[in-house]
Amino acid sequence: MSPVQVSAPGRKPVITREDILAAALKLVGPQRSVSSLSLREVAREAGIAPNSFYRHFHDMDELAVALIELAGRSLRDIIGAARRRARTDASVVRSSIEVFVAQLRSDDRLLHILLREGNVGSDAFKQAVERQLTFFEEELTHDLIRLARAERTGLYEPALTAKAITRLVFAIGATGMDLPDERQAELTEQLIQMVRMIVTGTQTLAAQDKAQVAR
Repeated sequence: MSPVQVSAPGRKPVITREDILAAALKLVGPQRSVSSLSLREVAREAGIAPNSFYRHFHDMDELAVALIELAGRSLRDIIGAARRRARTDASVVRSSIEVFVAQLRSDDRLLHILLREGNVGSDAFKQAVERQLTFFEEELTHDLIRLARAERTGLYEPALTAKAITRLVFAIGATGMDLPDERQAELTEQLIQMVRMIVTGTQTLAAQDKAQVAR
């Protein structure tokens, strides 16, 4: 008979990379950034010995980057699905912003990671957040072009338009994390109006550019 492995009380005999990510995610939130976590704290939450952490991550920086990447993928999936369901410029803006603010107020904490680490994290964290924002911009650029073609509206500098929208939404989101719940609707409507201003502006510039070419 083979020997039975007995783990220490409170510790799991087998743990995965995803278990450690989930443990770290439980510790972060609106008032707590990934950069403030310690290895021992995460190991304790995961129910493992600190040395077991190194079987999955080289250090806390690698864990933080993995969390940022997870947050980016998750949020892009959620907002992308909302954009694909929408049929017009107006509905795309509203559905995307509503989903963003809902995630901002939810308990899954993934969006908080993107918003916090771009401001308070290390250079490695900031670079990881920047990569995720670039992914958002690339996907939004494709959607803006698709909608402009479908509705036969102009679109001036699609990539720059997508960047302006993305950076605005994330900047406002960073300040909105600490707002009370009763101000969620106000934040949503303000963001929708701001993004619509950008969309109207890019359509106007495109029309002016087209008129100049036609002269």
